[in-house]
Amino acid sequence: MTATETRHWGPETDKAIANFPVSGERMPIGVVHWMARLKADAARANAALGLLEPAIADRIAAAGEEVAAGRWDDQFPLDVFQTGSGTSTNMNVNEVLASLAGDDVHPNDHVNLGQSSNDTFPSAVHLATLDAVTATLLPALEQLAGSLSSKADEYADVVKSGRTHMMDAVPVTLGQEFAGYATQVRLGIDRIEATLGRVGQLPLGGTATGTGLNTHPEFAARVLELLGARAAFSVSQPVDRFEAQANRDALVELSGALKVVAVSLMKVATDIRLMGSGPRAGIAELELPSLQKGSSIMPGKVNPVMVEVVCQTMAQVIGNDAAITLGGMQGQFELNVGIPLIARNILHSTTIMASASRLFAERCVDGLEVQQERCEQYAEASLAVATALNPFIGYDRATEIVQQAHASGRTLREVARELGVDDSTLDQALDMRAMAAGGIPQGAGS
Repeated sequence: MTATETRHWGPETDKAIANFPVSGERMPIGVVHWMARLKADAARANAALGLLEPAIADRIAAAGEEVAAGRWDDQFPLDVFQTGSGTSTNMNVNEVLASLAGDDVHPNDHVNLGQSSNDTFPSAVHLATLDAVTATLLPALEQLAGSLSSKADEYADVVKSGRTHMMDAVPVTLGQEFAGYATQVRLGIDRIEATLGRVGQLPLGGTATGTGLNTHPEFAARVLELLGARAAFSVSQPVDRFEAQANRDALVELSGALKVVAVSLMKVATDIRLMGSGPRAGIAELELPSLQKGSSIMPGKVNPVMVEVVCQTMAQVIGNDAAITLGGMQGQFELNVGIPLIARNILHSTTIMASASRLFAERCVDGLEVQQERCEQYAEASLAVATALNPFIGYDRATEIVQQAHASGRTLREVARELGVDDSTLDQALDMRAMAAGGIPQGAGS
């Protein structure tokens, strides 16, 4: 409770507390904060439209701003798993704001004027999600992309063996790999950003079923203008109010984009984990930062702990997407009734992906050290570099060299020289950096 130990919620909140003791996990506080902002601006809009006494509107708006600022977070005790429209949380907010605004303020007649849970609660979820994505997630992903890009520049001239099917392949540079990772993350940012315009279309003003019953025709536009003036993202009226109220497709779409990013980050993290395996019996091309003891029994062991955190977190994001998808299916006729489930999981995904991305950048990627000599040894030892001999001596003859080199444990150069390939051709064809740059070696095919 607050310092005064006063409960500002009312009987509808008490009923919901009794009805939904499900998880002990409260409605994400970001949803409550944005609901309070929305209701503050709704009071201002209704006053401007002559529907609410200015003095009452001012007090509701002031209460809404206090709640939005986090002063009264303890007044929102409801379990996130509740009535599917979020009506319980809407009434909780209405009751708290009415109590804070004064005895003459009614939670329904004044605070909820021109509104319904069916349009305000999903609007608050969209607002909270937009806020979390733009203020927290996208900057974290940009930070990670920047860290990966810096390593790409640092490792631009480090030649190593490529790997396909987890088997040796023709050479690449470590810089090329890290540039690919950075691009994966930046494309993920693009995918997320592509959804935000649709997430920003709010069903506000539709009231119960999308018709706008009991609300002023100008109400939604005025509230959106006020909300937009304070937000760091764009909000707008929907293309079709019935579409916007009956489903949560935009949040499902955003979650799908988050899932793609999760898949990308798991790939990047897994590659770094494999390249850092060792230090003596693994690939050991990279040395990962030592953050803590890796074993309670094996002295000096270093584990890829941040990579493991990233992989676990991204698995959770993918799981959250499955729940959001199922929640999105709960749209029957004029209303989706899986909104609290969607809210819980989309905001959870956004939060943990942002944290994991930032930690991955700061505590793993930024501190990576390359084992350049090991990388170059692998490149030289790879039998796949015989591919570069194809234009000079043909695929079949190159295959014979590979087979003999593998069987005997000798190098490609030794076997190729024994089979009559001159040193000039070998020097030209087996230039590792030229191979990593791609194309046909100069003079080939003549």
